[in-house]
Amino acid sequence: MTRACIFPGQGSQSVGMSRALADAFPQARLVFEEVDAALGENLSRLMFEGPADELTLTTNAQPALMAASLATLRVLEAERGLDLGRDVACLAGHSLGEYTALAAGGTFSITDAARLLRLRGAAMQRAVAPGAGAMAALIGPDAETAGAIAAEAAGGEVCEVANDNGAGQVVLSGTKAAVERALTIAQARGVRRAVMLNVSAPFHCSLMGPAAEAMRDALSGVALRAPVVPVYANVLAGPVTDPEAIRAALVAQVTGTVRWRECVLAMASAGVDSFHELGAGKVLTGLVKRIVPTAGAGAVGTPEDIASFPDLR
Repeated sequence: MTRACIFPGQGSQSVGMSRALADAFPQARLVFEEVDAALGENLSRLMFEGPADELTLTTNAQPALMAASLATLRVLEAERGLDLGRDVACLAGHSLGEYTALAAGGTFSITDAARLLRLRGAAMQRAVAPGAGAMAALIGPDAETAGAIAAEAAGGEVCEVANDNGAGQVVLSGTKAAVERALTIAQARGVRRAVMLNVSAPFHCSLMGPAAEAMRDALSGVALRAPVVPVYANVLAGPVTDPEAIRAALVAQVTGTVRWRECVLAMASAGVDSFHELGAGKVLTGLVKRIVPTAGAGAVGTPEDIASFPDLR
């Protein structure tokens, strides 16, 4: 069995996530304490108790999801003997989950990851005036077809493929008017389903240019180390280990497409046949099962999941 650990992105958060893990395991509590200290606030209480609308804010959801994932990893290491360098071939994460993967692999600390994600969330929120941008999900078409719809809809504005999630799920991002045109075009072309998403900004498109520059500045001040195993970068759909290549990929990721389908296929082509989604929710597990039906995939985020994880010592 060749394993990969994967880490969820925004949208997987929910009030109460990881609370049972924190109640049961001191290793999880230490992660939440470190994140709270890094941000100078009690983010863990917001995770455990809500309110949901505050947790959903980009500036909170991003570090919260990272904390939930790394708490799960630390418990797996302590309770089930997981050793990334020995037991895992590679790591990957969806959007903000790439930062989680890098922190898991030792590229930067949990403290640095929390602060970078807080800054990233704020910068992405500021990049576009409220209501000026939008995102929409197209269900059914492949990325090439969705890209053609986006190009036709742009009409001198911005409409781009933000996420190629696989299994016929592609997300577009751009100016509100252009994305609305894309829905009309998609429906005319017989796309099975095309819906606007309830998001606060048009992520992963060229409108995020100011946020990319903010992350370039922030990352320039953080020391990066090679991860213990390769991390598959969203914008490259391939493995990176060189710190400068990682830095460049994280900057490009802000405006670039999250090529999740291609990341999963690349990991499978490299021999990965078992994917473990660590943290909140099961979104990536479902996508992996549809992208590579022959692979094993499962989510780990509760004490029960920890107990059923194979002992690797």
